[in-house]
Amino acid sequence: MGKFQIPSVPPTTNKTIRFPNDVLQGVEEAIAGKECTFSAFVIAAVRAALEELEEENK
Repeated sequence: MGKFQIPSVPPTTNKTIRFPNDVLQGVEEAIAGKECTFSAFVIAAVRAALEELEEENK
């Protein structure tokens, strides 16, 4: 096991985005009862979409 390092928080920027109500409801239902924030879910989903697009463009 490697040496423990205190993690750093990556720099972030606030963005305002409007979601359709059905999408908001779907995300809220998906994270209900889990230790996941709305922001964390959206960030993970966007990263997954970007990776998928990158793979398609290869």
